[in-house]
Amino acid sequence: MENVMTSAYSHLQRTFTRLSRFGHLSAIAGWDMQTMMPPQGSQARSEALAELSVLCHGILTAPEVGDWLAQAHQETLDDAARANLLEMQRAYDNAVLLPASLVEAKSLAGARCEHAWRSQRPANDWQGFAANLKEVVRLSREEAAIRAQAAGTGRYDALLNLYEPGMTSARLDTLFGDLKQWLPDLLQRVAEKQRSETCLTPQGPFAVDAQQALSLKVMALLGFNFDGGRVDVSAHPFCGGVPEDVRITTRYNPEDFLTALMGIVHETGHARYEQNLPREWAGQPVALARSMAVHESQSLLFEMQLARSAPFLQCLRPLVIAAFGEQEALSEQNFLRLNQRVQAGLIRVDADEVSYPAHVILRYEIEKALIEGEIEVDDIPALWDEKMQHYLGLDTRGNYRNGCMQDIHWTDGAIGYFPTYTLGAMYAAQLFQAANRALPTLQQDIAGGNLTGLFDWLKQNIWQHGSRFSTDELMTRATGEPLNPAWFRQHLESRYL
Repeated sequence: MENVMTSAYSHLQRTFTRLSRFGHLSAIAGWDMQTMMPPQGSQARSEALAELSVLCHGILTAPEVGDWLAQAHQETLDDAARANLLEMQRAYDNAVLLPASLVEAKSLAGARCEHAWRSQRPANDWQGFAANLKEVVRLSREEAAIRAQAAGTGRYDALLNLYEPGMTSARLDTLFGDLKQWLPDLLQRVAEKQRSETCLTPQGPFAVDAQQALSLKVMALLGFNFDGGRVDVSAHPFCGGVPEDVRITTRYNPEDFLTALMGIVHETGHARYEQNLPREWAGQPVALARSMAVHESQSLLFEMQLARSAPFLQCLRPLVIAAFGEQEALSEQNFLRLNQRVQAGLIRVDADEVSYPAHVILRYEIEKALIEGEIEVDDIPALWDEKMQHYLGLDTRGNYRNGCMQDIHWTDGAIGYFPTYTLGAMYAAQLFQAANRALPTLQQDIAGGNLTGLFDWLKQNIWQHGSRFSTDELMTRATGEPLNPAWFRQHLESRYL
C-alpha cells in the first residue's frame, strides 16, 4: 500500500515539476521574442505561447489536482513542505477561477498589443496603441471581476494580489498617502540644494562595445553567474529566463553610458535573487521568488542603495575611466553628483530615486481607476498629463511616446504590478539598513570592492527562502519588523539633504 504521507502530496510535486518545465520553455521563448526574434515571427510565436499557457492552465486546474490538494492538507508534512503546499494551493486557486478561453484570449491580446507597441511608441501613435489596449483592458476587467467575486474584494485588489500576495489597495493608499505628504517638499529641497552644485555631463560618444565590456565587468563585480545566465539588448530592460538560466537585457545609448550601466546593475539585482533561490526545491512553487515587491527590493537594493552610494561609486569610477578615458565629468566629486542628481523627468525607468515614487503613484492611480471602470482607455492621456503636472511639474501633452506609452506593463495586461516598484524601494531601504547593522564594516568593504559580506547576508536572509514565508514574515525575520516606510524616508533625507 502506498505511504499515505507521500501519496497526494507527491502527485502534486510531480504535477508542479511538469508545470515548471513548461514554464521554463515559455520563459525562454518569451525572452527570445523580445530580443532575437525577427518581426514576422510574432504571430506564430504569440499563438505558440498562448497554446502553452492553455496547456499549463489545463494541467493545473485538472479535477484531480483539486482532490490531491484537499487530501494533502490532511497529510503529515514538515514546515517546508507545508509552505510548498500553501503555494500550490494559491497557484491552483488563482488558476481555477479562469476559463481556458480567457487565459488564451489574454495571452493573444497581450502579445499583439506588446508587439505593435514596439513600432507604435517610436511613431507616437496613441490611436493605434489605444485600439489594442482597449482589448487588453476589457479582458483584464473580466479577469478582475471573476477574481474579486471569488475573493470578496475590490477588482483592483484581486489583481494586485497576483503580484503582491497580502497587499491591499487600502494599505497602499495609506503608504502612498504618507509619501505624498512629504515627497513634494523633499523634492523641492533637494532641487534647491543641487541647484548651486555644478554637475558636468560626460561627453560622448561612448562606444557600445566599450559599454558592453564595462557591463560585463560590473556584473562580475556584483557576483552574476555567467554559467547560469547572459545579457542581451531589448527595447525595454528586463530580467527573464529561469533560475538555472537567467536572461537580463539592457539598451545602450552612445551619448549616455550611465543609463545602460545602472540598468545592468538593476537587472543584475533581479538575477542574483533568481540565481540563489533554493535549488533543493527546484520545480516547486516554494522555490520561486516571494513576490514582485521582494523582487524589486533586490534590484533596487543593488541599484539605489548600493550602486549609487558614495563607497560603491568610489570603487566603480576606475572601471568607468578604464573604459572611456579620463574627463572632467568623471572626477570623483562630479561622478558622485552625476549618480545622485535629482531631476524630475518624463521617463520612469531613468528616474532618480526621489522622483521615482511619483511615477509609480501616477500609474497606480490610473490603473486602479481603469480596472474599477471609473475611467476608460481614451481618458488616459489627459489624466496622465494632469498627474504629471501635479506630481512632477512636467507637460506631456501630445507626447505619448514619453508619456502614457512609455511602459510595457499595460500592453500585456500586467495591471496591479506598478505599486510593487515603490514597495520594493521601501523594502530595499529597510533591508540595507538591517545589513549595515549586521555588518559593521560594510561601507568600507563596499568602497574596497568586497561585496561578499552583503551578498552572503542577502542569501541568508532573503534569497534562500524563496516563497517559504509571507512577505511580512520574511521582512520581520530579516530586519526585525514588517514593512516600515520610515526607513525609506530616512534613507532619502540622509543621502540627498
